[in-house]
Amino acid sequence: MPTVRNARGSDLIVTNSDETVYLGVQSKALSKRAPVPLGRNLDSLCSDWWIITINANNEQPTCFVMTREEVKGLAYTDRVIKSDKGPAHWLQPKAYDRPEYRNAWHRLDNGC
Repeated sequence: MPTVRNARGSDLIVTNSDETVYLGVQSKALSKRAPVPLGRNLDSLCSDWWIITINANNEQPTCFVMTREEVKGLAYTDRVIKSDKGPAHWLQPKAYDRPEYRNAWHRLDNGC
């Protein structure tokens, strides 16, 4: 079930067949292999699963399926760009573009 566009939080809500488990999914679509902005506070990442799609405008996009904890653990902290809210965080392509995440839709079966 998609959520309201540009709403804070998950882009999709996923449930198992008997609706006893609900998971949030964050989707990031990129036109090319590029860093994914994560914001200023990694603790505010709320979606259980992250789907990062590269080449989203092409006929053969590639998706990377990651957990929130994997995203947080692999995040790059840019200490050069600072504000009163803290440093910026990014997920670099070398962090998400890995065989274990590439088109790994089977990982969602274990989460729900």
